[in-house]
Amino acid sequence: MSSRASRGPGADRATVVTSQKVRADRLGDYHLWQARANEAAREFEGFEGAEVYPPRTGDENEWVAVFRFSGIDHLTAWLNSPRRRELLAEGQGLFEAPPTQEVLHGGAPPEQVPEVVTAVISHDVKPGQEQGFLRWQAKALKAQEKSPGFMGSELFKPVEGVQERWVVVFRFDSREHLDDWLASDARKELLAEGRAYFASYDVRKVGSAFSGWFRFEEGAQGAAPPNWKQAMSVVLALYPTVMVLNLTVGAELDELGVPGYLGLFFSNVLSVSILTWLLMPLVNRALAFWLVPRRTRGHRVHLAGAAVVVLGYALFVAVFGLITR
Repeated sequence: MSSRASRGPGADRATVVTSQKVRADRLGDYHLWQARANEAAREFEGFEGAEVYPPRTGDENEWVAVFRFSGIDHLTAWLNSPRRRELLAEGQGLFEAPPTQEVLHGGAPPEQVPEVVTAVISHDVKPGQEQGFLRWQAKALKAQEKSPGFMGSELFKPVEGVQERWVVVFRFDSREHLDDWLASDARKELLAEGRAYFASYDVRKVGSAFSGWFRFEEGAQGAAPPNWKQAMSVVLALYPTVMVLNLTVGAELDELGVPGYLGLFFSNVLSVSILTWLLMPLVNRALAFWLVPRRTRGHRVHLAGAAVVVLGYALFVAVFGLITR
């Protein structure tokens, strides 16, 4: 399976992948700063989503943030906005070096496969060597297709006025298969040949296909769960999270005299963190029989899963009703 950026329904989609090495002693400040950046991006026209991926072992505390917009003009407006420049200025002390970014213009959205690993490689192509680079990239793709676990590749051209680098994104079905390809003799030979066309390159790995909260551990194939199932599942985890935070952290903040708008911000940061790294993985595993598309083959499964979620709602409402009395 392979694909390239093309003119089609999603041809104007635009994504920016930002990599940033966070100082070990500023990790808490970074989480707060990144949450502000995510909220700021949401206010811009064309915003579709943002995800933040923690570092994998050996990645030197490199965090990856992905912002998706419906068009390149919308993404450019965000990248060049005074608000983003303010955020970058505020975050200077959080990072070991200035963050790097790659802009991906066009291309098809990745399939929702749970264990997929993405590599984002940017190239500084030498002037006048663009055609040679394209031929070399086609040769590299043929070699990749023979590598175990290869799932697809996309080539993104430079975006005028935004970035001058060529970016290649390719996906493998596991971290092991990706690392095997990156360390393979075939790739080493290709890199030696490619030096004639590019001056330098940079590799970043993301442990996802830029999916969201709904990742499964048993190789589920196909699309993500329907929106109504996703919404019901998130509410099942969100409601008790918000209630517990209101009864504990919220009460403490009120006693300390923290303004409501700041208290709400801290609560949002905590609730999103709890959902992302604790509760949603648990909910996904518990409701996999209902959420994983290939398992929901009949109406009984749809109804049974929905009934379980509704019973969960009722249980939480009853429990918190008793507590708050």
